[in-house]
Amino acid sequence: MSEDDLEAVTRAIALAEAGTSAEIRVHLDHRCPGDPVARAVAVFEGLGMQRTVGRNGVLVYVAVADRKLAVIGDTDIHRRVDDAYWQGVVDGMRRHLAGERRRDGFVHAIGELGALLSRHFPRRPDDQDELSNRISVE
Repeated sequence: MSEDDLEAVTRAIALAEAGTSAEIRVHLDHRCPGDPVARAVAVFEGLGMQRTVGRNGVLVYVAVADRKLAVIGDTDIHRRVDDAYWQGVVDGMRRHLAGERRRDGFVHAIGELGALLSRHFPRRPDDQDELSNRISVE
């Protein structure tokens, strides 16, 4: 992804989080030799996403070269949505990525997540941005 793409995704995260107390992160790996969900869980924990006050963080994980994706949420979010929801977000991203519309895929998925999160975890007046909106890369 280009620098412009990365900036667009960062802006999409900030916009999505403007209506929610939840946190969204995006992580890019070059490769994922195993299960992308297991890797996403390890990245989630490595980024400290389980330490948010509301236990309402969401990670969008992509292994670029292997074209593997996972979207996972912390315990409070996962209680409200099922695996089919997460898979639907992944499927939508895949459609964009297959059409070489990477930026659109990320921005669309983040927008969907923001809409869901704002319904279940509306922004509070005292809310603080607990996690960086920058994309992490390994």
